[in-house]
Amino acid sequence: MRGPSAASGNAARGQLLQWAAVLLFFAFLPLARRSFFITMANEILIMGLFAMAFNLLYGVTGMLSFGQAAYYGVGGYTVGLLLTKGVLPYSVALPLAPVAGAALALLLGPLCIRLSGVYFTMLTLAFAELVWGVVFKWYGFTGGDNGIQGIPLPVWFHHPLHYYYFTLAVVAAAVALLRRIVESPFGAVLQSIRENPERTGFLGIRVRRYQLAAMVISGAFSGLAGGLFAGFHRSIGPDMLHWTKSGEVILMSILGGVSSFFGPLVGAGVILFIEDMIGKYTEFWEIWIGGIMLAIVIFFPRGVIGTLYQWTHRKGSRERDGNATAHS
Repeated sequence: MRGPSAASGNAARGQLLQWAAVLLFFAFLPLARRSFFITMANEILIMGLFAMAFNLLYGVTGMLSFGQAAYYGVGGYTVGLLLTKGVLPYSVALPLAPVAGAALALLLGPLCIRLSGVYFTMLTLAFAELVWGVVFKWYGFTGGDNGIQGIPLPVWFHHPLHYYYFTLAVVAAAVALLRRIVESPFGAVLQSIRENPERTGFLGIRVRRYQLAAMVISGAFSGLAGGLFAGFHRSIGPDMLHWTKSGEVILMSILGGVSSFFGPLVGAGVILFIEDMIGKYTEFWEIWIGGIMLAIVIFFPRGVIGTLYQWTHRKGSRERDGNATAHS
């Protein structure tokens, strides 16, 4: 008979296998020697980090923000402006991207967390559109709807493979840190707030303070993803801050599974792959994506990873029950 220690050991091995599988997949992908795969994988890593940062707020804490793109865009513009104006080198500009995202979240968070539910969601959307409007209209500083083109990077990053492995290293470190946060006592409090904020407050926990901390951390990682995007494309535009970008990352998280840590990363991969593949053959690719996503939501109600985990868990439970019956 297996005890709790055996179960925890299996869970740890399962997590280790997940990490190994994800890292090996992205590390050996360039061996395919096709620039398309490197470009696609780079985008998946950046958007996957953005989606996982969003999921800290939604899947872990239960706060649906429709303005997450504001932090993502601010991170991108921080890198773009600092480099094009020659203020700081890339080695300093990129670490400032999460600082800018966190600072914006710290500014807007105290106002947003006063509300909950759909009112919180609408307020985050309103503030994000306000930030987008400033970036869109401020031609003299942000370039307006033209954005910023030709962001200068160190020569070493000009090679696509170099920037890809740099992105992989940064995203892997960021995801490991996010995992530590989710599995820490702080993360346990966030999950209890998601389940029942009133009861959590009755325990003497200052719910709003934890919600604000979750917003700041999520904003920081979103800003980091935006900074990586600016270096990858070497151009940015106000679309990075638009509400459609926030909607895109929500779909990625739901599609992959908000209850699974790696679910948003998988969701980002599925959506970007479908967009690229179908977009080559028809101008009505958005209709196809809508239909495919509808089918996935119907047949994978807990997201791709969440539903697969549920299936394997049920199968394992049936096998253990069968073995127990045979030995009884």
